[in-house]
Amino acid sequence: MASLYIKDPDTTALAARVATRLGLSKTGAVKKALQAIEANMNRADRHPNAPEWLQQFWRDHPLPPPTGLLADKTFFDELSGDL
Repeated sequence: MASLYIKDPDTTALAARVATRLGLSKTGAVKKALQAIEANMNRADRHPNAPEWLQQFWRDHPLPPPTGLLADKTFFDELSGDL
């Protein structure tokens, strides 16, 4: 099996920072990142019609019509304790 040599110092530094935070080696961090990317790609392959599904969801669950009322910033600031 061929080894991977990362020639870009910024990428090497990023791998080192991530590895430190995860408590892994740089190789382990790169492997974990690539596994996550592959999992996302596989998920996208299994669900190629996700945008169509989302459009169907929006049709089934539309937003309520606009009321024409303006938001009262002072009221919402009081609710969140910002005043």
